[in-house]
Amino acid sequence: MSGRFVTGEPFGVYVHIPFCAQRCDYCAFVTYVGVDDLHARYVDSLRSEYERSQGEGRVRPATSVFFGGGTPSRLDPDLLGSVLGEIDRAEGCEVTVEVNPEDADADTLGRLVAHGVNRFSIGIQSTAPHVLSGIGRTHRGESVAAIAEAVASSGVSTWSMDLIVGSNEERDEDLIATVNDLLGHQGAPPHLSAYLLTVEKGTPLSRDPARHPDDDVLAHRYELLDELLVGYGYSWYEVSNFSLPEHECRHNQLYWRQGEYLGLGTAAHSHQAARRWWNIANLETYIERVEEGSDPTAGEEVLDEASRAFEGLALALRTSQGVPLGSFRDLDELDGFVVQHGDRLVLTRRGRLVADEMIRRLSVEEGSFSRDPE
Repeated sequence: MSGRFVTGEPFGVYVHIPFCAQRCDYCAFVTYVGVDDLHARYVDSLRSEYERSQGEGRVRPATSVFFGGGTPSRLDPDLLGSVLGEIDRAEGCEVTVEVNPEDADADTLGRLVAHGVNRFSIGIQSTAPHVLSGIGRTHRGESVAAIAEAVASSGVSTWSMDLIVGSNEERDEDLIATVNDLLGHQGAPPHLSAYLLTVEKGTPLSRDPARHPDDDVLAHRYELLDELLVGYGYSWYEVSNFSLPEHECRHNQLYWRQGEYLGLGTAAHSHQAARRWWNIANLETYIERVEEGSDPTAGEEVLDEASRAFEGLALALRTSQGVPLGSFRDLDELDGFVVQHGDRLVLTRRGRLVADEMIRRLSVEEGSFSRDPE
């Protein structure tokens, strides 16, 4: 594998932890249930993969590390910490671990912090028990205030909670109550990720059309959510992500700015110098490949200049930074969907609801593309 790093820019490491206690009805990620006996071997494989990548010159000190899944908190904190200990990190590196609510106790979070974790992302999804049951979640809306207290006792100052919005079981009052439960107390999370429920192929949700969310309801719920969060002082910085000032997720911003990152683990993706590659999605095959010293890569692609420029615009359009003037052929037909901020065009709330359609209307012209505003 060859490639060239863009020097002086952020570099991320994503670590995929595919283990779960139970698979949620909407989940299409590469996850496994009932294979806890593989935890130690998998962790050893992650460490070996990172060491191999180091030897091939594909890493530099990470400015952000993200443990996603799956359920990273299903690993013993010492096992997770042994992976983090292998990763060369720059000073001030952001280290995020996704945590299930039932794992978010003071002992577990404190042990993770002792290993160098400094940010948590907790998948609360909703605080309404009937909503959680309807999407196949095992927890039942544990006390958000208790979780916030556990996070505070860990010493972490920036953290996030995830929401899933728009299921058929959810009513407006459920969403309002959830947001108030999350933010209406001292120590509330300064960051929220809120995803509209999506029907993914092959999931239990996809096989039951009666449970599929209505597009108009999804749009209404997003508008309601945005209104509620603005009232609490949160701003959107990406279509599905909101935060208080200075609490944006650095690792996710790296993705949206086409930054370079190394993915470790089964099905993990990497990006370097316009080249992307991804690992084998089968857990045991991944472990066996790494244990025998083979490359776990399953495939790769290299983007040409035009494709990379278009992708850059598409990612930027989903953020509050927007895209340069000249990124659309016909602005007149986009009235109400984009607004001009200086020399950038940014999606309005209405535009965010149809972000995919806005992306299809983008036009890459010579000199029109830059990832960041001046």
